[in-house]
Amino acid sequence: MKNVVEQWPALPLGEWRDTCDTIHLYSQIPGKIRLALAPFEPEWNHVTLYAAARGLTTSPMPYQGRAFELAFDFIAHKFVIAVSDGQAKFIDLGVRPAVADFYGDVMAGLHECGIDVQINEKPQEVANPINFGEDRVHASYDKAAVERFWRVLIGVDAVLKAHRAPFRGRHTPVQLWWGAFDLGYERYSGRWLTPPPNAGLLARVGGDAEQINVGFWPGDDRFPEPAFFAYGLPKPEGLESASIQPAAAFWNKDLGEFMLRYEDVRRAPSPRDAILEFARSTYDAAATLAKWDPALKGG
Repeated sequence: MKNVVEQWPALPLGEWRDTCDTIHLYSQIPGKIRLALAPFEPEWNHVTLYAAARGLTTSPMPYQGRAFELAFDFIAHKFVIAVSDGQAKFIDLGVRPAVADFYGDVMAGLHECGIDVQINEKPQEVANPINFGEDRVHASYDKAAVERFWRVLIGVDAVLKAHRAPFRGRHTPVQLWWGAFDLGYERYSGRWLTPPPNAGLLARVGGDAEQINVGFWPGDDRFPEPAFFAYGLPKPEGLESASIQPAAAFWNKDLGEFMLRYEDVRRAPSPRDAILEFARSTYDAAATLAKWDPALKGG
């Protein structure tokens, strides 16, 4: 049996940043296909990807009387197009790693399966976006690093599902948001919000309900290491001063959310317990200050 550190491998962003940026952009392509075809859900919950036994998946999507699914297989390092009529296409990841080539291969594979969909080629929530079909800047695919990242996602997915299970209100699955490239879980109080008048489309749709979020992401320029995060929307007054667990967790003033470094989690006596403590204590703090119905929490 693998020891705890092997189950939660080291994932320093600096060692795989180019690959992280590349697969982040890869993930936006099936995400935007899901955005185009899946039935609309509030707060953009119809666009996400999900952790799967071998990687990431869109789950089945409808198309002209059929269904199809797009998935990353991070064990065989293939992208899979699977259609309910029996057709399947496999794209080798890392053979032609440039985002432009991956995009072209995915759209060609869909066309061969009789699926034609138009998407906005401009990436979301990234600095200096390059249209998918033109992007040969991002062209790195380190298989070992991808496998480590996927192992972390699978571990986090399992723990967040345990945190999710007792909640009695409206809430999301544990899901990967391909814009910010984070694996997150959102709970809602049932109260609607009015976004600021100058809010963009992303914020108007995603921020129209009171919510408490927790999740994990590999890091970015704002916080260049993998970490867990938690926040309330809107931020309850005084949340930054709340007492939370574990002791290594802290409030990040610049991001406006609680943070827990992944490295502190993987070296904890029980990473699972550390993540659960963080998720539960940050929810309790935000829900108490925002006066959520205590019955929503469940057992």
